Amino acid sequence: MLRHATLDDIPALLAIEQQCFATDRLSRRSFRHLLTHGNAIILLDQEGGHIRGYVLLLFSRGTSMARLYSIAVHPGHRRYKIGDRLLEAAEAAALERDCVSMRLEVRRDNPASLALFRRHGYRQFEETPDYYEDHMDALRFEKRLVPYLQVDLVKVPYYQQTLDFTCGPAALMMAMKAL
Repeated sequence: MLRHATLDDIPALLAIEQQCFATDRLSRRSFRHLLTHGNAIILLDQEGGHIRGYVLLLFSRGTSMARLYSIAVHPGHRRYKIGDRLLEAAEAAALERDCVSMRLEVRRDNPASLALFRRHGYRQFEETPDYYEDHMDALRFEKRLVPYLQVDLVKVPYYQQTLDFTCGPAALMMAMKAL
């Protein structure tokens, strides 16, 4: 079952961080901030009262791009497609927030994550050396969530400037006419 994380889930999230990451772990304070003040979503995969994995998405105001900041599946629950489900849920959550693409970073030495993202259509667009705390390089990936975006274009009438200094009024007339 997938659900949104709450403050009560922080101990389980910290346990997954401990199990999954040797460096660059999120702290209790970071999780608390993201759940209460951050422009973020944390989705959990839970079964039988046990949290098996999570995905953390960050959103920025003024942009239509989501950032997959972290995804982790408890080692005892890997190979059950939990990562696939979390990633698909993250993409759906990004679309609900009107994001048209998602970006993420992956450690160069993480073949399981690299395979997951490539399998889901993510394309590498950059390599960032010495990105992680232990100096490991990051591979940056992106996926267009709306590959064929339909844009409704509005017909805007054209008003020719009559003098050199009338571009402001002409632009205003065009904009007002299009409303």
